[in-house]
Amino acid sequence: MGCNAVETGCTAAPDDAPQQELPLDGVTALDFSQFLAGPSAALRLADLGARVIKIERPGSGDGCRALTLADQRLDDDSILFHTINRNKESYAVDLKDAAARPRLEALIGRADILIHNFRPGVMERLGLGFEAVQRHNPGLIYAGVSGYGEDGPWRALPGQDLLVQAVSGITWLSGDASGPPVPVGLAITDMMAGAHLVQGILALLVRRGRTGRGGRVDVSLLETAVDLQFEQLSAYLNGDGDAPRRSAVSNGNIYLGAPYGLYATADGHLAIAMAPVDRVGELIGCRPLCEFPPESWFVERDGIKSLLARHLLTGSTQHWLDKLQPADIWCAPVLDWPALFGSGALDTLDPVQTVRTSSGATLRTTRCPVRIDGRVLTSARAAPGLGADTATIDSEATPGSAA
Repeated sequence: MGCNAVETGCTAAPDDAPQQELPLDGVTALDFSQFLAGPSAALRLADLGARVIKIERPGSGDGCRALTLADQRLDDDSILFHTINRNKESYAVDLKDAAARPRLEALIGRADILIHNFRPGVMERLGLGFEAVQRHNPGLIYAGVSGYGEDGPWRALPGQDLLVQAVSGITWLSGDASGPPVPVGLAITDMMAGAHLVQGILALLVRRGRTGRGGRVDVSLLETAVDLQFEQLSAYLNGDGDAPRRSAVSNGNIYLGAPYGLYATADGHLAIAMAPVDRVGELIGCRPLCEFPPESWFVERDGIKSLLARHLLTGSTQHWLDKLQPADIWCAPVLDWPALFGSGALDTLDPVQTVRTSSGATLRTTRCPVRIDGRVLTSARAAPGLGADTATIDSEATPGSAA
């Protein structure tokens, strides 16, 4: 399989430049998953060169096609669907249709990876569990995402990102002590579970290269959410057993002392990370801060932060940055997206690409954040129409076909 900017996620090379393969060129992945966690893993495989075939229900397809963000749609599908399923092919098949089973099994038989995110037991009931598909393809890497794992009392609960954030403690970590729990403003457990799944898939690909043996990798949103909190949970598990207390002022981390947190200024907000309180007080002209010894920076963090918060309101964000940054105090302005894109910081990184649908409509979206041999990986192809590639893919399995 050659490297093509549209089909395999490479940046276009000059006409006289030799084509370079991506790490996963020649690898085929079947994406049975919907919404975010599984499709995001398949997306990253496509970015790295794999051919990704999205298996969808005839008529409706992935439920994400209809899931809109701010009523934004492109070619009758959601912007989110195009974002998370770009550079894939679509194969429509009814998984319960016995007549379709031979062609589905033929497709599984020539694939390298299978990804799904059905609830525990569903793939087995469909006859597509790990043991069943291994009989068709012993070298297959079988990758599954669930909400709460294959076993346990929560196994049948809906594995949805906000719900997992809620039960895992993530929402409780954020916000001030007197305020309510605060969720992360993006589907963090979904996306990180997808990243964990990719890690397991790549590890099994390496093992298969040595042994020829396929394997199974499973991740859950709950295990991902727990792992995301490894710093705080390690401190809790090795402490006195009492739950830690969120800071009452500018809470940023339950185990870090002042000045760690976000602070309002006269015209915006300022983030201050780990820094010596007395040095910060000296630089910004707040003498009372200089009187707190280091051993008090955690136990008296609310009082310290209150003093700091009142003082920072007297100047603009840039005023304080000009005093703190030259002294190597770890701080940054709090930016919204217009300010971020207007800052110039992204100009060199160029993290946005334009993809094009089969109708010619265009969509600006993020690109793969991974560079391979110094190359930025982009793909011009948006998500496929439902079932758009079914006939072509079936013809590839037909002996003597032109495909």
